[in-house]
Amino acid sequence: MPDSIMYQEDGYVVLEADNPEQFMTPEELQNKLKNILLSGKVEIPRELFKLESIEEKSHYLMENYFELDVGEDNFLQWYVVRLEK
Repeated sequence: MPDSIMYQEDGYVVLEADNPEQFMTPEELQNKLKNILLSGKVEIPRELFKLESIEEKSHYLMENYFELDVGEDNFLQWYVVRLEK
């Protein structure tokens, strides 16, 4: 049986083109993803079309993806981190 700590998250390491890595809370990352989705300048994965709200879409991205193509020569990647062993 898996240890429940495997499903805990303390935050995310976020990588963007031409920026140093950042540590974000789940809420901060979800807000960042919402802003990107609202900009309309990103091609979203097909699975997101079935979801209605921006909240649902950003949460789905955060939980099921780790990278988003945000334009030419740009990217956004995120990785969940746990601060305790």
